[in-house]
Amino acid sequence: MEKTWRWFGPNDKITLPMLRQIGVEGIVTALHHIPNGEIWPLDEIEKMKSLIESHGMRWSVVESLPVSEAIKYAGSERDTLIENYKVSLANLGKAGIKTVCYNFMPVLDWARTDLESPNPDGTTNLYFNRAEFAYFDICILKRPGAAADWDSETLDRMERLAATMTPEKENSLVENIVIKTQGFVNGNFSEGELNPVEKFKALLRLYDGVDKETLRANMKYFLEAIMPVCRQYGVNMCVHPDDPPMPVFGLPRIVTCDEDIEWFLDAVPDEHNGLTFCAGSLSAGSHNDVPALARKYASRTWFIHLRSCEVLPNGDFREASHLAGRADIISLVRIFETIKPGLPMRVDHARQMLGDEKQGYNAGYSFHGRMLALGQVEGIMATVAREIQENRI
Repeated sequence: MEKTWRWFGPNDKITLPMLRQIGVEGIVTALHHIPNGEIWPLDEIEKMKSLIESHGMRWSVVESLPVSEAIKYAGSERDTLIENYKVSLANLGKAGIKTVCYNFMPVLDWARTDLESPNPDGTTNLYFNRAEFAYFDICILKRPGAAADWDSETLDRMERLAATMTPEKENSLVENIVIKTQGFVNGNFSEGELNPVEKFKALLRLYDGVDKETLRANMKYFLEAIMPVCRQYGVNMCVHPDDPPMPVFGLPRIVTCDEDIEWFLDAVPDEHNGLTFCAGSLSAGSHNDVPALARKYASRTWFIHLRSCEVLPNGDFREASHLAGRADIISLVRIFETIKPGLPMRVDHARQMLGDEKQGYNAGYSFHGRMLALGQVEGIMATVAREIQENRI
């Protein structure tokens, strides 16, 4: 596997020289300064590529070239936005950048309720608390019919939680769910939003009447439109699984499990239509056998996110060590290195440790925590390489 790292551009507190020193080979980044839906000019792409290469690495993966909401819900400007997307893809292909990670999640990219959940060893990690998420949905967002989407155990926990809620705790939930996990990508929200809850409600209304089958049809429409450009320039599209892998806020989620992955790959059976195998997102769903999914879909995987989640008996989940959790990263490295070796891989959503929490890093993207995770995975990779060399797997 190629050791890559998600880097947020020249304003990232983690610099390219730092990444070179810890053994990173490829950079995963985007043109974050270009607004969602606008064309990425070739000269801007080449400028970023040259910057990365000047530090002895390469631009391995685009994450992300965002898919605008109007493409997802089929707004009146959908075709114009798709044409812009096609030009951006062509420009990336001309520049020699061939792997594009994207997602088709409505409104929210990924969601957690606690961004600094404490661990016994003094580190912190990301946590998804179902009761807190339900509280946001029912009591803060006040989404009509929201209570019907939650099981009785979660609602009971939410009622107990409500008795302890304060305005400060509510504001923290809004920040964690709507702003801090979204504001550093080319998404719908940014730091300093004045009325994030009202904006969130407005975005949800855009999806009125959009069910799972409609969203699937819209994804197929988008993929069929861009595949000719992907074939012409050899660009591989790889969708990121939904995180968490379940419906949220009444919105459909269509990349959550085996059946979903099989559907979108079969719907557009082109090798350039592929998967970002995010072990963390998939392992957050207790319904997913992550190694089995890796074996089944390795041939259509173009990019790998290695992280792991632990799902608790009440349905909550938390990010686990890269050597623990449901993902079984050791098995995943063996699978991908034997079936489709050499894919770009990045570690993801590591713990905060050794002062990471004081540096203002983007949520889920600590330096020391990811550096430890990369070292752990590099050790796994070296062991697997020896096993392959000695014909033991």
